[in-house]
Order: sequence, then structure tokens, then C-alpha cells
Amino acid sequence: MSTFVTLSSGQRMPLVGLGTWKSAPGQVKQAVLAALDGGYRHVDCAAVYGNEQEVGDALALRVGPGKALRRDEVFVTSKLWNTKHDPEDVEEACRSSLTHLGLSYLDLYLMHWPMAFKDTWKAMENLVDKGLVKAIGLSNFNARQIDDIITIARHKPVVNQVECHPYLSQADLLSHCRSLAVCVTAYSPLGSGDRPWASPDEPSLLADPRLGAISERYQKSPAQVILRWNVQRGVVCIPKSVTASRIQENLRVFDFSLSPEDMRLIDSFNRNTRFIIPTVEKDGKKVWRDGKHPHFPFHDPY
Repeated sequence: MSTFVTLSSGQRMPLVGLGTWKSAPGQVKQAVLAALDGGYRHVDCAAVYGNEQEVGDALALRVGPGKALRRDEVFVTSKLWNTKHDPEDVEEACRSSLTHLGLSYLDLYLMHWPMAFKDTWKAMENLVDKGLVKAIGLSNFNARQIDDIITIARHKPVVNQVECHPYLSQADLLSHCRSLAVCVTAYSPLGSGDRPWASPDEPSLLADPRLGAISERYQKSPAQVILRWNVQRGVVCIPKSVTASRIQENLRVFDFSLSPEDMRLIDSFNRNTRFIIPTVEKDGKKVWRDGKHPHFPFHDPY
């Protein structure tokens, strides 16, 4: 199987990249270096993660003239944060990420959440025209919101990055995106066990005994089985880790295939469980913190 997908822009995007959300200062530079030295050619970043400067320090050591890798060999994504959606702010936000990352262009720039100003997408398109980014895309958009963008788009979104793992298989959204030639990227593909708001009574994906049984059959780790399941569906994965051995392990998913039966079995784990939505306590119940926002994306079925 190929190790990359071809986006509608013609770019080749590696199917496994290094995620950097929650990677602490002092750790993320070493994580990026371990990833690049171990064969990764895709790094996923965002302004709001607060660590792009350190990611940039790592890229400067490995990428560019006279270094181990040419710039065009590494696919780098960043994201526009919600406070910068005013069209006047978009280019400045993009340039700020470029400065922190030490790059002259991004391979992909995503609108991080669909809490939009009217002309945010037009401002994103201008970044493509100016050569600051090769392509633009979306993150956390539902099907209806993707359709809204596509109807007005001059440069179509090439990616929608969403939470996606066996407990949230996103089959309907994946099918919708495929029909529009929009690639799906899975963030938190391993269930994000280290998310800051996790509670002890929530299910642990990696500890699911059904997954353990499958991983034993293939002599692979549960994480590798999950990543392989998504990769076989054509879904790009950006698992986050700062542990060199795990970073290596997460890339070793191209030397085996899951049988159609095991693919269906993992599909059946779906419970439409979202882990990556901040919640607050209200009248003794957990509710989605931003659920009343008019553009909140997760009230729709997909």
C-alpha cells in the first residue's frame, strides 16, 4: 500500500504524520527530530498549541539547503485559530506561524474551527494566491458546513481534519468527504488518553480487550492496529507522541494489512464517542462548553 494520499491539489500527503498538540515545551523539539530521523515526512502544527517556535527549531536542524532533507520532502500543516478569523487578521496569523516555524510556505493551512466570519475563507484563498500556502482546508467542520464552503470556494478545501478513531469512526462524514474529493485527517486517532479533561470512568480505547485480541493475531501493538485500520480506509493519521520508541512504532503500519473481517470488526466498535470537546458541569451534568455557539459543528449527525 502507498504511504501517502494524493490531495485534490495534486500534493502528496503522507498517511502518517507527527501530531504536536499537548507536546510540552522542551519535549516537542526532540519529538520532531526523532520523527524526521525515523522517516516521518509530515508534521502537524497549530498556532494555538503554543509550540510552533520549538517545532521550527527542529525543522531548522534537518530541513533546507545543506541539511538532511529538502523542504519539498516534508509536509507541514498549521492552523488558523478562532481569534484570527476576521479577514483582516488571516494573513498576519499565517505569517506569524511561518515565522515561528522558520518556513517560507506551508503545505497546508486549515481553519481550525468553523466559528467563522463571512469572508474568512476568501482571506484563506488569498494565502494560496500569494504563495504563502500550497493548499487550504478545514478542521472540525460537519458535512453541511463543508458544503457551505464548497459552494463559495475558488480554492476548494483539500482536507477536513477531525477526531476519528474506532469509537468515533466517522463513516458518514468520511463518505461525504470522499464524494467531494476532500481527504479526511484523523486527529487523536488513538483516543487521546492524555487529554486534559479525561475522567477515570471514560473508556480507554487502547485498553479495549477486543482490540487486544486483534493485535495479538497480527503481532502488532493496539496503536498500530488502530492506525492501520484508518490508513486502510484512506484516512491520514497524526498520532501525537514525545516518546521516541512510540514515534517509531506509530510509523510501522505499512508492513501488514488487516483482513476485511477485522476491518469490519473494528468498524463495529463505533459508539459515536467524542473525546475532544471541552465540557463543563451544569446542574450536575456534563455539557459541551461551546454547544450554544451558532456554528458549533457537532449537533448535526455528521
